[in-house]
Amino acid sequence: MKKLLIILHDLNAGGAEKMMARLAGALAEAGNDVTLLMLTGGGINAERLDPRVKQVELRSARSSTAVPALARFLRNNRFDAQLAALTHVNVVAIAAAALSGTLARLHVSERNAFSYDKHVNPAMRVRAAYLLAPLLYRLIPNPVICVSHGVAQDLINTTITRRQDVTTADNPVLDNDFREKAPGCPSHTWLQEKTMPVIIAVGRLARQKGFDTLIAAFARLPNLSTRLIIFGEGTLRAQLLEQARALGVAERFDLPGYISDPRAEVAAADCFVLSSRFEGSPNVLIEALSTGTPVVSTCCPYGPQEILEDGAIAPLVAVDDPAALAQAITLELTSPRDLNRQARIDAAARFMSARAANTYLAALLRSQPL
Repeated sequence: MKKLLIILHDLNAGGAEKMMARLAGALAEAGNDVTLLMLTGGGINAERLDPRVKQVELRSARSSTAVPALARFLRNNRFDAQLAALTHVNVVAIAAAALSGTLARLHVSERNAFSYDKHVNPAMRVRAAYLLAPLLYRLIPNPVICVSHGVAQDLINTTITRRQDVTTADNPVLDNDFREKAPGCPSHTWLQEKTMPVIIAVGRLARQKGFDTLIAAFARLPNLSTRLIIFGEGTLRAQLLEQARALGVAERFDLPGYISDPRAEVAAADCFVLSSRFEGSPNVLIEALSTGTPVVSTCCPYGPQEILEDGAIAPLVAVDDPAALAQAITLELTSPRDLNRQARIDAAARFMSARAANTYLAALLRSQPL
Protein backbone atom coordinates (compact mmCIF):
# COMPACT_ATOMS: atom_id res chain seq x y z
CA MET A 1 0.00 0.00 0.00
CA LYS A 2 1.29 3.43 -0.97
CA LYS A 3 0.38 6.70 0.69
CA LEU A 4 -0.71 9.11 -2.07
CA LEU A 5 -1.82 12.75 -2.12
CA ILE A 6 -3.79 14.61 -4.81
CA ILE A 7 -3.77 18.42 -4.65
CA LEU A 8 -6.58 20.50 -6.19
CA HIS A 9 -8.03 23.99 -5.87
CA ASP A 10 -11.50 22.58 -5.02
CA LEU A 11 -13.98 19.99 -6.31
CA ASN A 12 -16.21 22.23 -8.39
CA ALA A 13 -17.89 21.17 -11.63
CA GLY A 14 -14.87 21.24 -13.97
CA GLY A 15 -13.57 18.30 -15.95
CA ALA A 16 -10.21 18.25 -14.13
CA GLU A 17 -11.91 18.20 -10.74
CA LYS A 18 -14.21 15.37 -11.79
CA MET A 19 -11.28 13.34 -13.16
CA MET A 20 -9.11 13.85 -10.09
CA ALA A 21 -12.00 12.73 -7.87
CA ARG A 22 -12.36 9.63 -10.04
CA LEU A 23 -8.60 9.01 -10.03
CA ALA A 24 -8.50 9.26 -6.23
CA GLY A 25 -11.20 6.60 -6.04
CA ALA A 26 -9.46 4.35 -8.56
CA LEU A 27 -6.17 4.59 -6.66
CA ALA A 28 -7.98 3.76 -3.42
CA GLU A 29 -9.69 0.83 -5.14
CA ALA A 30 -6.22 -0.43 -6.12
CA GLY A 31 -5.36 -0.69 -2.41
CA ASN A 32 -3.63 2.63 -1.73
CA ASP A 33 -4.05 5.12 1.11
CA VAL A 34 -5.30 8.20 -0.77
CA THR A 35 -5.85 11.77 0.45
CA LEU A 36 -7.40 14.49 -1.69
CA LEU A 37 -6.40 17.97 -0.53
CA MET A 38 -8.25 21.13 -1.61
CA LEU A 39 -6.46 24.46 -1.31
CA THR A 40 -9.82 26.16 -0.75
CA GLY A 41 -12.54 23.56 -0.37
CA GLY A 42 -15.91 22.14 -1.34
CA GLY A 43 -17.54 21.70 -4.72
CA ILE A 44 -20.17 19.61 -6.43
CA ASN A 45 -17.77 16.74 -7.18
CA ALA A 46 -17.18 16.14 -3.45
CA GLU A 47 -20.28 13.95 -3.43
CA ARG A 48 -18.67 11.75 -6.12
CA LEU A 49 -15.63 11.01 -3.99
CA ASP A 50 -15.03 7.42 -2.93
CA PRO A 51 -15.61 7.18 0.86
CA ARG A 52 -12.20 5.50 1.21
CA VAL A 53 -10.52 8.74 0.06
CA LYS A 54 -9.62 11.12 2.90
CA GLN A 55 -10.51 14.78 2.34
CA VAL A 56 -8.53 17.78 3.57
CA GLU A 57 -9.60 21.40 3.04
CA LEU A 58 -7.03 24.14 3.72
CA ARG A 59 -9.74 26.82 3.44
CA SER A 60 -7.34 29.36 1.95
CA ALA A 61 -8.94 32.51 0.53
CA ARG A 62 -7.38 31.72 -2.85
CA SER A 63 -4.86 29.25 -4.28
CA SER A 64 -2.00 31.74 -4.36
CA THR A 65 -2.15 32.29 -0.58
CA ALA A 66 -2.13 28.57 0.26
CA VAL A 67 1.63 28.00 -0.01
CA PRO A 68 2.49 28.27 3.74
CA ALA A 69 -0.42 26.07 4.83
CA LEU A 70 0.30 23.47 2.15
CA ALA A 71 4.02 23.44 3.03
CA ARG A 72 3.15 22.76 6.69
CA PHE A 73 0.80 19.97 5.69
CA LEU A 74 3.41 18.33 3.44
CA ARG A 75 6.04 18.63 6.15
CA ASN A 76 3.79 17.02 8.76
CA ASN A 77 2.26 14.31 6.57
CA ARG A 78 4.73 12.35 4.49
CA PHE A 79 3.44 10.75 1.28
CA ASP A 80 5.06 8.33 -1.14
CA ALA A 81 3.87 10.54 -4.01
CA GLN A 82 2.06 13.87 -4.43
CA LEU A 83 0.09 14.86 -7.54
CA ALA A 84 -1.13 18.40 -8.32
CA ALA A 85 -3.55 19.30 -11.13
CA LEU A 86 -4.09 22.55 -13.09
CA THR A 87 -1.38 25.12 -13.84
CA HIS A 88 -1.97 27.61 -11.02
CA VAL A 89 -2.25 24.78 -8.48
CA ASN A 90 0.94 23.24 -9.89
CA VAL A 91 2.87 26.45 -9.17
CA VAL A 92 1.55 26.58 -5.60
CA ALA A 93 2.35 22.89 -5.06
CA ILE A 94 5.90 23.28 -6.40
CA ALA A 95 6.57 26.20 -4.04
CA ALA A 96 5.11 24.34 -1.05
CA ALA A 97 6.97 21.12 -1.88
CA ALA A 98 10.25 23.03 -2.18
CA LEU A 99 9.68 24.66 1.24
CA SER A 100 8.72 21.36 2.85
CA GLY A 101 11.56 19.33 1.36
CA THR A 102 9.20 17.02 -0.58
CA LEU A 103 9.92 18.15 -4.14
CA ALA A 104 11.31 14.74 -5.11
CA ARG A 105 7.89 13.21 -4.43
CA LEU A 106 5.86 15.86 -6.28
CA HIS A 107 4.31 15.35 -9.70
CA VAL A 108 2.26 17.99 -11.50
CA SER A 109 -0.22 17.57 -14.33
CA GLU A 110 -1.49 19.65 -17.24
CA ARG A 111 -5.12 19.05 -18.19
CA ASN A 112 -5.60 21.42 -21.14
CA ALA A 113 -3.86 22.90 -24.18
CA PHE A 114 -1.40 25.23 -22.40
CA SER A 115 -0.87 27.72 -25.24
CA TYR A 116 -4.64 28.28 -25.54
CA ASP A 117 -5.68 27.95 -21.91
CA LYS A 118 -3.26 30.62 -20.70
CA HIS A 119 -5.34 33.29 -22.45
CA VAL A 120 -8.67 32.32 -20.86
CA ASN A 121 -8.39 33.85 -17.37
CA PRO A 122 -7.21 37.49 -17.34
CA ALA A 123 -6.55 37.59 -13.56
CA MET A 124 -2.99 38.73 -12.82
CA ARG A 125 -2.27 35.84 -10.42
CA VAL A 126 -3.33 33.30 -13.03
CA ARG A 127 -1.31 35.04 -15.77
CA ALA A 128 1.72 35.02 -13.48
CA ALA A 129 1.28 31.30 -12.86
CA TYR A 130 1.26 30.57 -16.61
CA LEU A 131 4.43 32.63 -17.08
CA LEU A 132 6.22 30.90 -14.22
CA ALA A 133 5.06 27.32 -14.77
CA PRO A 134 7.22 26.39 -17.82
CA LEU A 135 10.39 27.50 -16.03
CA LEU A 136 9.45 25.45 -12.98
CA TYR A 137 8.63 22.44 -15.18
CA ARG A 138 12.27 22.44 -16.35
CA LEU A 139 13.59 22.58 -12.79
CA ILE A 140 11.47 20.03 -10.93
CA PRO A 141 12.79 16.44 -10.75
CA ASN A 142 9.70 14.65 -12.12
CA PRO A 143 8.14 15.08 -15.59
CA VAL A 144 4.82 16.86 -16.04
CA ILE A 145 1.99 14.37 -16.54
CA CYS A 146 -0.14 15.46 -19.53
CA VAL A 147 -3.60 14.10 -20.38
CA SER A 148 -2.80 13.60 -24.07
CA HIS A 149 0.15 13.54 -26.45
CA GLY A 150 -1.17 16.76 -27.98
CA VAL A 151 -1.06 18.57 -24.65
CA ALA A 152 2.49 17.32 -24.08
CA GLN A 153 3.64 18.40 -27.55
CA ASP A 154 1.98 21.79 -27.12
CA LEU A 155 4.02 22.38 -23.96
CA ILE A 156 7.20 21.47 -25.83
CA ASN A 157 6.37 23.56 -28.91
CA THR A 158 5.19 26.74 -27.19
CA THR A 159 7.26 26.97 -23.98
CA ILE A 160 10.79 26.19 -22.79
CA THR A 161 9.61 22.77 -21.62
CA ARG A 162 11.73 19.95 -23.10
CA ARG A 163 10.65 16.50 -24.24
CA GLN A 164 12.24 14.90 -21.18
CA ASP A 165 10.13 17.20 -18.99
CA VAL A 166 6.80 15.58 -19.98
CA THR A 167 5.00 12.25 -19.93
CA THR A 168 1.37 11.24 -20.57
CA ALA A 169 -1.41 9.40 -18.74
CA ASP A 170 -5.05 8.89 -19.75
CA ASN A 171 -7.94 10.20 -17.68
CA PRO A 172 -10.01 7.70 -15.61
CA VAL A 173 -13.25 8.63 -17.38
CA LEU A 174 -15.23 5.38 -17.20
CA ASP A 175 -16.15 2.78 -14.61
CA ASN A 176 -14.45 -0.56 -15.22
CA ASP A 177 -17.83 -2.23 -15.78
CA PHE A 178 -19.24 0.46 -18.08
CA ARG A 179 -19.97 -2.10 -20.83
CA GLU A 180 -22.28 -4.05 -18.53
CA LYS A 181 -23.89 -0.99 -16.93
CA ALA A 182 -26.99 0.30 -18.68
CA PRO A 183 -27.09 4.12 -18.80
CA GLY A 184 -29.55 5.80 -16.45
CA CYS A 185 -32.82 7.38 -17.53
CA PRO A 186 -32.50 10.80 -19.19
CA SER A 187 -33.81 13.79 -17.29
CA HIS A 188 -34.78 15.97 -20.25
CA THR A 189 -38.36 15.78 -21.54
CA TRP A 190 -37.23 15.85 -25.18
CA LEU A 191 -35.28 12.64 -24.51
CA GLN A 192 -37.86 10.94 -22.29
CA GLU A 193 -40.62 11.34 -24.89
CA LYS A 194 -38.65 11.62 -28.10
CA THR A 195 -40.75 12.44 -31.15
CA MET A 196 -38.00 13.89 -33.34
CA PRO A 197 -34.18 13.72 -33.66
CA VAL A 198 -32.24 15.23 -30.73
CA ILE A 199 -28.62 16.43 -30.76
CA ILE A 200 -26.73 16.73 -27.48
CA ALA A 201 -23.70 18.77 -26.41
CA VAL A 202 -22.22 19.14 -22.92
CA GLY A 203 -19.81 21.68 -21.45
CA ARG A 204 -19.24 25.10 -19.91
CA LEU A 205 -21.01 27.88 -21.76
CA ALA A 206 -17.69 29.46 -22.67
CA ARG A 207 -15.99 30.45 -25.90
CA GLN A 208 -13.64 27.45 -25.70
CA LYS A 209 -16.54 25.05 -26.26
CA GLY A 210 -17.58 26.58 -29.61
CA PHE A 211 -21.31 26.34 -28.94
CA ASP A 212 -21.87 29.41 -31.13
CA THR A 213 -20.53 27.38 -34.05
CA LEU A 214 -22.77 24.45 -33.09
CA ILE A 215 -25.89 26.65 -33.02
CA ALA A 216 -24.94 28.10 -36.43
CA ALA A 217 -24.53 24.54 -37.75
CA PHE A 218 -27.83 23.49 -36.17
CA ALA A 219 -29.63 26.29 -38.02
CA ARG A 220 -28.28 24.85 -41.32
CA LEU A 221 -29.64 21.31 -40.81
CA PRO A 222 -32.15 20.30 -43.51
CA ASN A 223 -34.45 18.49 -41.05
CA LEU A 224 -36.33 21.36 -39.38
CA SER A 225 -37.78 19.07 -36.72
CA THR A 226 -34.38 18.32 -35.17
CA ARG A 227 -33.79 19.60 -31.63
CA LEU A 228 -30.57 20.67 -29.86
CA ILE A 229 -29.84 20.47 -26.13
CA ILE A 230 -26.66 21.93 -24.63
CA PHE A 231 -26.12 20.92 -20.99
CA GLY A 232 -23.89 23.23 -18.95
CA GLU A 233 -23.60 26.56 -17.19
CA GLY A 234 -21.51 29.61 -17.98
CA THR A 235 -21.23 33.27 -18.85
CA LEU A 236 -22.43 32.91 -22.47
CA ARG A 237 -25.96 31.69 -21.67
CA ALA A 238 -27.72 34.92 -22.71
CA GLN A 239 -25.55 35.28 -25.82
CA LEU A 240 -26.28 31.73 -27.00
CA LEU A 241 -30.03 32.14 -26.42
CA GLU A 242 -30.00 35.38 -28.39
CA GLN A 243 -28.09 33.69 -31.23
CA ALA A 244 -30.71 30.90 -31.35
CA ARG A 245 -33.51 33.51 -31.48
CA ALA A 246 -31.76 35.45 -34.26
CA LEU A 247 -31.34 32.28 -36.33
CA GLY A 248 -34.96 31.23 -35.81
CA VAL A 249 -34.21 27.99 -33.93
CA ALA A 250 -35.04 29.06 -30.36
CA GLU A 251 -38.15 26.82 -30.17
CA ARG A 252 -36.03 23.76 -30.95
CA PHE A 253 -33.11 24.68 -28.67
CA ASP A 254 -32.67 24.32 -24.90
CA LEU A 255 -30.06 25.21 -22.28
CA PRO A 256 -31.25 23.23 -19.23
CA GLY A 257 -28.08 23.78 -17.13
CA TYR A 258 -25.58 21.45 -15.48
CA ILE A 259 -26.17 17.71 -15.67
CA SER A 260 -24.60 15.23 -13.24
CA ASP A 261 -24.93 12.17 -15.49
CA PRO A 262 -24.24 13.12 -19.13
CA ARG A 263 -24.08 9.46 -20.23
CA ALA A 264 -27.78 9.02 -19.52
CA GLU A 265 -28.71 11.97 -21.71
CA VAL A 266 -26.30 11.12 -24.53
CA ALA A 267 -27.40 7.47 -24.63
CA ALA A 268 -30.96 8.59 -25.40
CA ALA A 269 -29.91 11.14 -28.05
CA ASP A 270 -29.45 10.66 -31.80
CA CYS A 271 -26.06 12.41 -32.02
CA PHE A 272 -23.49 13.92 -29.67
CA VAL A 273 -21.42 16.89 -30.88
CA LEU A 274 -18.14 18.25 -29.51
CA SER A 275 -17.73 21.72 -31.08
CA SER A 276 -14.70 22.89 -29.05
CA ARG A 277 -12.01 25.32 -30.19
CA PHE A 278 -9.44 23.62 -27.95
CA GLU A 279 -9.31 20.87 -25.33
CA GLY A 280 -6.82 18.71 -23.48
CA SER A 281 -8.54 15.34 -23.58
CA PRO A 282 -12.32 15.89 -23.68
CA ASN A 283 -13.87 13.57 -21.13
CA VAL A 284 -17.41 14.13 -22.37
CA LEU A 285 -16.39 12.88 -25.82
CA ILE A 286 -15.21 9.63 -24.22
CA GLU A 287 -18.41 9.34 -22.18
CA ALA A 288 -20.42 9.84 -25.36
CA LEU A 289 -18.47 7.17 -27.23
CA SER A 290 -19.04 4.73 -24.36
CA THR A 291 -22.81 4.87 -24.94
CA GLY A 292 -22.47 3.90 -28.60
CA THR A 293 -24.39 7.00 -29.70
CA PRO A 294 -23.15 8.54 -32.99
CA VAL A 295 -20.56 11.27 -32.44
CA VAL A 296 -19.24 14.28 -34.38
CA SER A 297 -16.26 16.34 -33.18
CA THR A 298 -14.14 19.26 -34.24
CA CYS A 299 -10.53 18.43 -34.95
CA CYS A 300 -9.49 20.86 -32.24
CA PRO A 301 -6.19 20.94 -30.38
CA TYR A 302 -5.93 18.59 -28.54
CA GLY A 303 -7.45 15.19 -27.83
CA PRO A 304 -10.18 14.39 -30.38
CA GLN A 305 -7.72 13.25 -33.05
CA GLU A 306 -6.12 10.80 -30.62
CA ILE A 307 -9.42 9.57 -29.17
CA LEU A 308 -11.13 9.20 -32.56
CA GLU A 309 -8.02 7.79 -34.29
CA ASP A 310 -7.80 10.57 -36.88
CA GLY A 311 -11.46 10.20 -37.83
CA ALA A 312 -11.58 6.40 -38.12
CA ILE A 313 -13.96 6.13 -35.14
CA ALA A 314 -16.15 9.19 -35.80
CA PRO A 315 -16.13 12.26 -38.09
CA LEU A 316 -13.70 15.11 -37.40
CA VAL A 317 -14.36 18.56 -38.86
CA ALA A 318 -12.48 21.84 -38.86
CA VAL A 319 -12.87 24.25 -35.95
CA ASP A 320 -15.24 27.21 -36.52
CA ASP A 321 -16.75 25.74 -39.71
CA PRO A 322 -20.55 25.54 -39.21
CA ALA A 323 -21.16 24.32 -42.76
CA ALA A 324 -18.83 21.34 -42.35
CA LEU A 325 -20.23 20.63 -38.89
CA ALA A 326 -23.80 20.68 -40.23
CA GLN A 327 -22.85 18.32 -43.04
CA ALA A 328 -21.22 15.84 -40.63
CA ILE A 329 -24.19 15.95 -38.23
CA THR A 330 -26.64 15.40 -41.10
CA LEU A 331 -24.65 12.38 -42.26
CA GLU A 332 -24.74 10.84 -38.78
CA LEU A 333 -28.47 11.52 -38.34
CA THR A 334 -29.31 9.90 -41.70
CA SER A 335 -27.02 6.86 -41.30
CA PRO A 336 -28.00 3.67 -39.41
CA ARG A 337 -27.59 4.40 -35.69
CA ASP A 338 -25.62 1.20 -35.03
CA LEU A 339 -23.09 1.83 -37.80
CA ASN A 340 -19.60 1.70 -36.12
CA ARG A 341 -21.28 1.45 -32.71
CA GLN A 342 -18.91 -1.21 -31.41
CA ALA A 343 -15.87 0.72 -32.63
CA ARG A 344 -17.03 3.74 -30.63
CA ILE A 345 -17.45 1.70 -27.46
CA ASP A 346 -14.08 -0.03 -27.94
CA ALA A 347 -12.34 3.34 -28.40
CA ALA A 348 -13.79 4.54 -25.09
CA ALA A 349 -12.61 1.43 -23.21
CA ARG A 350 -9.03 2.74 -23.16
CA PHE A 351 -10.15 5.26 -20.52
CA MET A 352 -11.41 2.85 -17.86
CA SER A 353 -10.53 3.78 -14.27
CA ALA A 354 -8.40 0.73 -13.43
CA ARG A 355 -6.21 1.20 -16.51
CA ALA A 356 -5.75 4.91 -15.76
CA ALA A 357 -4.91 4.21 -12.11
CA ASN A 358 -2.29 1.69 -13.23
CA THR A 359 -0.73 4.26 -15.60
CA TYR A 360 -0.68 6.96 -12.92
CA LEU A 361 0.86 4.62 -10.36
CA ALA A 362 3.61 3.82 -12.84
CA ALA A 363 4.26 7.53 -13.38
CA LEU A 364 4.02 8.52 -9.71
CA LEU A 365 6.11 5.67 -8.36
CA ARG A 366 8.39 5.30 -11.39
CA SER A 367 7.60 1.58 -11.49
CA GLN A 368 6.42 -0.77 -14.19
CA PRO A 369 2.62 -1.01 -14.67
CA LEU A 370 1.16 -3.54 -12.27
